[in-house]
Amino acid sequence: MKVVIASDHGGINIRKEIISLLEEMNIEYEDLGCECSTSVDYPDYALPLAEKVAKGEVDRGILICGTGIGMSIAANKVKGIRCALVHDMFSAKATREHNDTNILAMGERVIGPGLARDIAKIWLTTPFEGGRHKNRVNKIRTYEAYVE
Repeated sequence: MKVVIASDHGGINIRKEIISLLEEMNIEYEDLGCECSTSVDYPDYALPLAEKVAKGEVDRGILICGTGIGMSIAANKVKGIRCALVHDMFSAKATREHNDTNILAMGERVIGPGLARDIAKIWLTTPFEGGRHKNRVNKIRTYEAYVE
């Protein structure tokens, strides 16, 4: 598995924590930044990350900003992306099992680094169940194919 990760200025600390987790799990990753403490625009990080996932250059992506909301909105504008904003472990598991999400968004101002690590680990290790859920995800794919 290869993962791409990015944050804006509001998610730098958790991004570094998740990079440490990826290294511990021996997961290959690409870090798109940011490294600044001054305000930056979250779409400048979310959209390039989502494009990499959508094009199949990487398997999954992780985005962090202050709340995770802006990042998830921006990422979900990219065709083929199913980004979930997650702040608890149950949702981390369910969004992989039921929705086959390919991007995880989290908010550094909402959760701490320990919970963020737990969420990311669950999300990274939980497979898609398929079955009845596959039909639902395919309906989204079909819709995307006809909308421009």
